[in-house]
Amino acid sequence: MNRLTAARLASGLALGLVLLAGCGSEGSDTNCGLDQCTVTFDRGVDAKTSVLGVDAKLVGVDGDKVTVEVAGESLSLTVGEQGTDVGGLNVAVQSVTDTEVVIKISR
Repeated sequence: MNRLTAARLASGLALGLVLLAGCGSEGSDTNCGLDQCTVTFDRGVDAKTSVLGVDAKLVGVDGDKVTVEVAGESLSLTVGEQGTDVGGLNVAVQSVTDTEVVIKISR
């Protein structure tokens, strides 16, 4: 393996660790990229996560209306509508089912 290949491999591994370190969760599953995360919250549990430097928590669901707390602010969002800006991030609800709520948080 030459030096350039080794450097690329090390860089890729370091980036992967940074992305994984940026996401932590309880009652949720996160899928993070460089500037956005898709969070799937489990319904019926105390679901919360930490992504992109902020905490996010599922507060409640009423039909297609979802209440989440992101960066300490309570947001009421509707499935499929334009996202809401909070703390320098955009938060939008992608889908709601009987078992989960999927939101997208992006820079």
